[in-house]
Amino acid sequence: MIIETINLTKRYGDLVALNNLHLNIEEGECFGYIGPNGAGKTTTIKILATLLQPTWGEARICGHVVGYQSRKIRPLIGYVPDFFGTYADMVVIEYLEFFASAYGITGHQRTKIVGDVLELTDLSYKRDALVDSLSRGMKQRLSIARVLLHDPKVLLLDEPASGLDPRARIEIRELLKELHRMGKTILISSHILPELAELCSTIGILERGELLFHGPVNEITRKAKRGIRVQIRVPDKIEIAVDTLRRLDEVKTVQQDDGFISVELKNEMHDFSFLARALIEKNLAIQELREEEVNLETAFMRLTKGVVQ
Repeated sequence: MIIETINLTKRYGDLVALNNLHLNIEEGECFGYIGPNGAGKTTTIKILATLLQPTWGEARICGHVVGYQSRKIRPLIGYVPDFFGTYADMVVIEYLEFFASAYGITGHQRTKIVGDVLELTDLSYKRDALVDSLSRGMKQRLSIARVLLHDPKVLLLDEPASGLDPRARIEIRELLKELHRMGKTILISSHILPELAELCSTIGILERGELLFHGPVNEITRKAKRGIRVQIRVPDKIEIAVDTLRRLDEVKTVQQDDGFISVELKNEMHDFSFLARALIEKNLAIQELREEEVNLETAFMRLTKGVVQ
């Protein structure tokens, strides 16, 4: 287990930021950490990055205990916070060479490694630009370049796509996919759930310091699914269609939703082909009929609101 927490708890006076967190992340895994603001995501990441001490419990990176073996942990991790520090008079190449020197990388090796991370993060053409002149997206890529200098096993990324425009988010996502293919273990917190669903192999949902769910994306969507909902679009005679569907014994609820008719079936129903037959018998045309998919956003909303027990 490359990342492990056991009864990890962090209190600030009466405020419980983390409550007996049990988290296990395998080597090479890309783990998405999601939850409402104030849920405890940043607190978890800062503890794993050896920047905070837990009130009690234990956190381990590659078998080393945070707090007792932090000097052994720091060379193994790369931590990207959700903000970028100010370096007004430093250019990109100087910024990376400074941190490479801090990691003890010197001489020709430093020149090669800095060039490699610039190329990997697609910042080679900005090597002589002032850090402060970079866009937010480029600064985030530079932050990732910085933590790759010492080739860490584990990347801890706190909201790396926060505040980025769509193009910059795509660039960060593709970079993280490449790092995952390179075998890095990644823990990433984000509010951009569709991108996490595409990027991550497993997901953890945190609320009020407690882990509500930990597992594969498809398992969380299955857990959040409540019966079968069907989306139907008809070109006209919508009121007749709605009335027809409401009269069916197998139907629980019918609602109009953004141009669709949303039909919820009773729990014992798994086949919804009868809906099409009922509409056709009334000479109603059907433009579209499909089962509603539960995506990560829907699952997150249902789990954090306590809909799923």
